[in-house]
Amino acid sequence: MYKLLGIILGSVLISFSFNCFLIPHHVLSSGISGIAIIIGILTPLNTGLINLLLNIPILIAGYIGLGKRFIGYTVLSVLVISAGLYFIPVQAIATESLLSSLFGGVLTGAGVGLVLNCAGSTGGFDIVGMLFSRKKEIQLGGFLIVLNAVVILISGFFFNWDSALNSLLSIYVTGKVIDAIHTKHKKLTLMIITNKAEEMKQSLLSSIVRGITLLEGEGAYSSEKKRVLMTVIAKEELVNIKALIAEADPHAFVNITETVEVLGLFRRG
Repeated sequence: MYKLLGIILGSVLISFSFNCFLIPHHVLSSGISGIAIIIGILTPLNTGLINLLLNIPILIAGYIGLGKRFIGYTVLSVLVISAGLYFIPVQAIATESLLSSLFGGVLTGAGVGLVLNCAGSTGGFDIVGMLFSRKKEIQLGGFLIVLNAVVILISGFFFNWDSALNSLLSIYVTGKVIDAIHTKHKKLTLMIITNKAEEMKQSLLSSIVRGITLLEGEGAYSSEKKRVLMTVIAKEELVNIKALIAEADPHAFVNITETVEVLGLFRRG
């Protein structure tokens, strides 16, 4: 229940940031929402409606490629953001565009970080990046930077380069705030100690593209035999994997550590 409330709260925060800080000053957010803002400013169409329409094909692809649990939370976030953009009045709170860019970036980052911590995403380019990372080992952050750079260039051509630079600043601040709230490290090592190793293995293998190593363990105090599953994952996978672990064995002991470097095969296939 707390996850649903967190996703709703984070999504409302994003919508408020857009309509009260970014859109009035022609400052864009990253990803699909940035494209929706451009179309909303240049046409009579509402930004919320555009955001929903642009996300529908991406959500369908995500449902097929990423699973219904993750996409279910993402659909909720997209719906709340789109509704918020539709119903919250577009009215500037601050008259200074630079301050609006900074504060709008902070609020947007806080909202996105909250959604990510509740096992969802805000849709758009995040889903596209995750789908590509399942087919080929790419740096999701770098992939998103390239896509967002295209949005910034579009902003410069359609509006002015002051708006483009303010958009770049806002997106940068958003990313920093997300990193402060969400997992900071690109790669994480998981050590999972469980009495339900087979169920845990099947659950993880059906949902991730990472390899898993099985080790034998023994409790020092109880002398009870246990199995240890070790895997290295990308930071974007953590929230979803934690839910899978809790479902397979709520009593599993899980140690999560940051990984400095990975050599060799990082993915199956």
